[in-house]
Amino acid sequence: MDLLFAMKVFTRVVESNSFTRAADTLQIPKASATVIIQQLEAHLKIRLLQRTTRRLGLTPDGATYYERCVRILADIEDAEHTLVANAGTPRGTLRVDMPTSLGKLLVLPDLYEFHQRYPDIELLAGFGDRPVDLIQDSVDCVIRVGELPTSNMVARRIGLYRPVTVASPDYLARHGMPTTVGELKAHFAINYFWGRHGRLMNFSFTVDGQSVETLMHGNLAVNDTEVWMQSCLKGLGIIQAPRFMAAPYLASGELVEVLIAHVPPPMPISVVYPQNRHLSPTVRVFVDWIAQLFEHHPLLAE
Repeated sequence: MDLLFAMKVFTRVVESNSFTRAADTLQIPKASATVIIQQLEAHLKIRLLQRTTRRLGLTPDGATYYERCVRILADIEDAEHTLVANAGTPRGTLRVDMPTSLGKLLVLPDLYEFHQRYPDIELLAGFGDRPVDLIQDSVDCVIRVGELPTSNMVARRIGLYRPVTVASPDYLARHGMPTTVGELKAHFAINYFWGRHGRLMNFSFTVDGQSVETLMHGNLAVNDTEVWMQSCLKGLGIIQAPRFMAAPYLASGELVEVLIAHVPPPMPISVVYPQNRHLSPTVRVFVDWIAQLFEHHPLLAE
């Protein structure tokens, strides 16, 4: 039995609360993960996990062993990263996740430069607006928009997300230009929904120096930013999109800014990564690169 790999399997099972998810992240069969844990328990002569039909739980001995395993694996990872850093070339696989529009419009166009600078990093980039679980999904770092909940994650603020309220000239010709937030009750929104439960995203405005949120009426809701934007261009309603996404259409006249006196408040953009990753060289260079990229973008810089 490879004891270090068994420790890694054990910690993944605990963190994901699933043999199946742990096996998937380690790219081994589920049966192998089960056998490895059984062998580890036999080797230690203790029971590490309490298994029921609904969940996995740590035994007291398992909880103690888990804490030690996390420290041991982190120390080994640190040692490897130190050697790589001393060699001067970050290398390895880096898995990141980011919002679709931000990734496609701002990150992808400059990825060639990143790979030119760091040719030994294999980047697995996920694009989507549904939040991932960094631990369960084995993601090294994510880019997130908005205020972050309190957690044991490390977050570095890298820019500002500036929404803008827009509609097409055709829509405004049919429904008129709203001049106050209250007048939006007579208008239609193309709502955006996200998350596991399909929660609709509120519209935000600045009124008398205060942030005001409202949920607009609409007969269409989508969960894809490109469909969202195209629906607005087709005159189906008002949206509140990132300014970097709406900018070319505002410049061409295909979209018109609405309620300019009540600009939506900006939201922070952050890179988030698990605390126990100790900012490995691959994560560090990506975070530094993305921060520099956003710093020089006129619609994201703080």
